[in-house]
Amino acid sequence: MWHASILTLFPEMFPGPLGLSLAGKALRDKIWRCDARDIRAHATDRHRSVDDTPCGGGAGMVMRPDVVDAAMDAALTEGVPRPALFLTPRGRLLDQALVRELSAGPGVVLLCGRFEGVDQRVIEARGLREVSIGDYVLSGGEVAALALLDACVRLLPGVMGAAESAEEESHGASALLEYPHYTRPVEWQGRSVPPVLLSGHHAEVARWRRAEAEKITRERRPDLWARHTGTETSARAIAGQTAAA
Repeated sequence: MWHASILTLFPEMFPGPLGLSLAGKALRDKIWRCDARDIRAHATDRHRSVDDTPCGGGAGMVMRPDVVDAAMDAALTEGVPRPALFLTPRGRLLDQALVRELSAGPGVVLLCGRFEGVDQRVIEARGLREVSIGDYVLSGGEVAALALLDACVRLLPGVMGAAESAEEESHGASALLEYPHYTRPVEWQGRSVPPVLLSGHHAEVARWRRAEAEKITRERRPDLWARHTGTETSARAIAGQTAAA
C-alpha cells in the first residue's frame, strides 16, 4: 500500500478532496493510505507552541526545529523508509518526472510549513527534499500537499481505468501539452468538431492530435518545446563549452 504521511497544523484538511472520485475510491480500496499527523501534538510546553520569533528579527514566526523534528521522527520510523519532502516556494518545481518517481516508491512523508517557514536546521538535519508546486506563495503547504498527492495517487496501479490516458495527457511520456478534446453534439453554437475526428481514420486522427499538441506546446510553453526538440540541451551544451573556453 502506497503510504502518505502529512505533517501539518491542520490535519482535518486531509484527505479532503482526495477522499472523492478516483483517489477516494483508491483510498477505500486500500491502494493507498493517507495519514495526517498534527505537528502540534509534539509540542512540549503547556501552550503547545510550535513556533517562535525569527533570529535576527523580522516579521512573522518560524516553526521550531525541535517540534518539527519530533513530528518527523514519529512519521519516519513507521513502516518502510519513505522520502521526506518539505513543500516550499523555494523548492524544486514539481513536474511529472518527479511525480512518476514518487508514485513508483513506497510513499512519501510531507512537511507542510506555516507562518514564515521552518527552521533551516531541521531541513538540513533530516535531509528534506524541498519541492514547490509553482512560483507563488500560499498560506501553508497543505494545498501543495494535496496537489502533489493527487498527481501521485492517480498513477498508482489500479487507480486509473485506462493506462494510456496517463501517457497521452499533458506532461505525459511525450513531454507535450495535451491536444484539444471534443464530444457530441457535433455542432454547438456554430462551432463544429474537426472533421478528421469524425473520419474513422485512426492514423489521421493520431497525426492531427500530434500536430495540435506540438502547436499548443510551441505557442504556450516554449520551455517545454525546447526540451522536447532538444534545443534546450544544445543551448546548455554550447553555454558549457563557452564557459570552459
